[in-house]
Amino acid sequence: MARIALVRPEEASPEIRAAYEETAREHSISNMKATLLHSPVALHAVLEWYKLFAQVKPFLGERLAVLFCDGISRQNSCELCATFMHREIVKWGEDPYNLKLDEREQAVVDFGRQLAKNANGVSDNLYTRLARHFTPAQIVDLTVFGALMIVNNIFNSALQVDLDTSLDDYRIQPEKYFS
Repeated sequence: MARIALVRPEEASPEIRAAYEETAREHSISNMKATLLHSPVALHAVLEWYKLFAQVKPFLGERLAVLFCDGISRQNSCELCATFMHREIVKWGEDPYNLKLDEREQAVVDFGRQLAKNANGVSDNLYTRLARHFTPAQIVDLTVFGALMIVNNIFNSALQVDLDTSLDDYRIQPEKYFS
């Protein structure tokens, strides 16, 4: 059960209601966003994830961007984020438990997992594998994108944000998915 109640627009202050309506127009309201709406400043910081998602998609592609986020979310054992990514992978017809990754994709997923595990542990070998495929600017964008995914993981896990009902059919089994 969530530790913080979702913001309900009909009960919110005018400032929060305006932020709610803007978020609904631009992104839709999820349980995470309805929780973040308690602080519009925090909400806007977390919503930067969408800008970076748009920034990395041209050089990663949507699939690899999602797999990167899935690797981070799995490493952080974030049930909400991992379930969201799991849904996307399943909708593509892939088996999230048996992904087929080429060298480039594996480097990106490994980088994401290492960022989540311990960013100080990004080895020279892992960085070299990544740098074979991406420019310095792309690696900067990818790293910050990953850091914001970690923020999402921490927020959802620490506050036990409930899974959105739209994810019910894709609910992961944490003991299996996070192993």
